[in-house]
Amino acid sequence: MAGRFVDKCVIVTGASSGIGAAAARQFAAEGACVVLVARRKEALNAIARDIGADRALVVAADVTDAAAMEAMLERTQAHFGRVDILVNNAGCHARGRLEQRSPDELAQMVDVNLKAPVMLCRLVLPYLRRAGGGAIVNVASLAGRVPSGGAATYSATKFGLRAFSLSLAEELEGSGITVSVVSPGLVDTEFFADQLESVTPLAFSQPMSTAEQVAERILACAFDGRRERAVPRLAGCLCTAGYLLPRGRRLLRSWLEKRGRARKEQYISRRMPHQPSRGASAQDASESISDLR
Repeated sequence: MAGRFVDKCVIVTGASSGIGAAAARQFAAEGACVVLVARRKEALNAIARDIGADRALVVAADVTDAAAMEAMLERTQAHFGRVDILVNNAGCHARGRLEQRSPDELAQMVDVNLKAPVMLCRLVLPYLRRAGGGAIVNVASLAGRVPSGGAATYSATKFGLRAFSLSLAEELEGSGITVSVVSPGLVDTEFFADQLESVTPLAFSQPMSTAEQVAERILACAFDGRRERAVPRLAGCLCTAGYLLPRGRRLLRSWLEKRGRARKEQYISRRMPHQPSRGASAQDASESISDLR
């Protein structure tokens, strides 16, 4: 397993915490140089110090800014001489029913979760071709495999990202560039507690993953080019079954919500004594929401 990415250059968006930070550290541990992209420069600098200044490049930028992303790619090429792998991990989740969210919040989810990765995939392709091939890994969600009430816009963006990823994988077949999508369920991260009350019991009905477990799937896709991985795998299978058999999903909903309610209470009782300060900014949360699947 060691050394799968020696001399490779990997770009990770949403790298300031959670899944993005875990993936960046794992890529570096396997020999890669890593470009850390997010808005919080101080958090990125801390991760870069852990990785090593000679093997990490910090780019504090907004992934929805096309000019900033073009500049990031040019800077990466100049600094490391190549781009081999792109991980579109940045995401945004404003939880709640549609009428509870403002138009700006809805637009932000679409911009960050769907428009930004589509744009960055387009921008990175010439660099991957110049390197002789490479990999793109888009981080979606299990909410993109089965409709999710209370998260209509978020679910729509993740359905869209999954469809885009699988379609682009077919479009690029035989080019030496692979495209994969990793779909996590609920992920336990430092900012999870800040949105805990708004997480539905249905979401808690499935096992929770760690950021490191999701990062492992990201690296696996970057290495073998497999088009899709779900985390946890069983939850992915259940989501697929629920999508294909909607009547069965509706019949099981009450049981799943009861199960999830109990798990949520257990989680709260374990977590509350160790809960970090709830003073995390909206910017912190929006850069880590890909971890709040």
